[in-house]
Amino acid sequence: MPEQLTAPAEDFDSGEAILRRQAQRESAARTYARSLPVVPVRARGMTVEGADGRRYLDCLSGAGTLALGHNHPVVLEAVRRVLDSGAPLHVLDLATPVKDDFTTALFETLPPELADRGRIQFCGPAGTDAVEAAIKLSRIATGRSGLLAFSGAYHGMTAAALAATGDTAARATTETAAGVTRLPYPYDYRCPFGTGGEQGAELSARLTAALVDDPKGGVQHPAAMLLEPVQGEGGVIPAPDSWLRRMREITADRGIPLIADEVQSGVGRTGTFWAVERSGIVPDVMVLSKAIGGSLPLAVIVYREELDTWHPGAHAGTFRGNQLAMAAGAATIRYVARNALPARAEEVGSRMLRRLRALAGHHACVGDVRGRGLMIGVELVDTTADPDDRGTLPAAPRLAARVQQEALRRGLILELGGRHSSVVRLLPPLTITDEQAEAVLERLADAVAAAEAPGAGGTGGAGRRGAGAGVPRPNAPHTGTS
Repeated sequence: MPEQLTAPAEDFDSGEAILRRQAQRESAARTYARSLPVVPVRARGMTVEGADGRRYLDCLSGAGTLALGHNHPVVLEAVRRVLDSGAPLHVLDLATPVKDDFTTALFETLPPELADRGRIQFCGPAGTDAVEAAIKLSRIATGRSGLLAFSGAYHGMTAAALAATGDTAARATTETAAGVTRLPYPYDYRCPFGTGGEQGAELSARLTAALVDDPKGGVQHPAAMLLEPVQGEGGVIPAPDSWLRRMREITADRGIPLIADEVQSGVGRTGTFWAVERSGIVPDVMVLSKAIGGSLPLAVIVYREELDTWHPGAHAGTFRGNQLAMAAGAATIRYVARNALPARAEEVGSRMLRRLRALAGHHACVGDVRGRGLMIGVELVDTTADPDDRGTLPAAPRLAARVQQEALRRGLILELGGRHSSVVRLLPPLTITDEQAEAVLERLADAVAAAEAPGAGGTGGAGRRGAGAGVPRPNAPHTGTS
């Protein structure tokens, strides 16, 4: 059943004119607008309609913000209720019934060990503000300044968060990286140790422990370890459960607070309400944003009460009392929990992973398919180049960009990520239907075939098999496991 889009409240200028004015007026730092020249005017669920009248399936979902898709009825009703009540919309950090309800809803989903003795700090409106708060909290509580972070990490674009980011280009404009030790994240497909699998993850853990314990290793005893249970911008790389447990063991034994950045992986996206649940670990601090605001700006950290040693005003922000976001967030959190959407994400995501892995049997440019739940990545490789000593081909960023554009032509909005922007990322809403999932798979398969066709402008076509083949049907043979 097609999603019904709300009629517009006004007539819009043509999309081309709006895009032209955007290019004239907005900064050179704009990103999504460059690769996705769409002017959304209406949206409902997973469907977005542009000013040109075209409809798209949105697999970007506000970079994972829209757990329930666009304009979900429970979100709209929660916002209307606050607006109609006459409640204040801007309250700084004052207590309100809306805020109390949000906090209650959130704490009901947290690991019990954290919820029972946890504290919450409302931060600025973005996830990067919450990362800043988490780092500051740990430094104040421990009296130390060092930070352990990981290759491929993305934690935001503000100073301390940027220092922890693994992207050297993004860090080039800041000098705040001092005191941050970057460790190898267990990236199975491109393992830095050349082994992959559990052995690569174990080597990463051993190196971490050795560096922290070595008095002449050049590593400050850190204030915290900051990690993503599933790296998002780094290319959708799930950390092995055994590795996460080792990181928890290493940090706990050495009195190092463990910060889990669940900005993108939280609220059911990876098949459990929080990604850390799969491994059974309980971090000392959880960084939460994106979906917790129900599509509106909201960011918090939740942490063990022992760390609550900072003084009033140690971390503040004018817009940390967003009542509409808290109402929308509470409604979203409860809807996800009551309707078992994490399990739904696991079911649909596993099915999509199986089908996408079969794509490698038809398109050699598909090097790897990975993910958790509805956080999925397809890494594209250059089949015209020589493989490394593990037989892995280099990344194909131009091909990935071509796939993104071909997908857009077919009515599918995708995001790119990974070390060289060669990973096609799928972040559909948790409310995606089976029919929509099928449409996403077919459109993506067609886009890959078109992008790697001779003369298409991308790289990766030389070793192609079965050009033009779609994703095999569920009853067709496939490679890989879910």
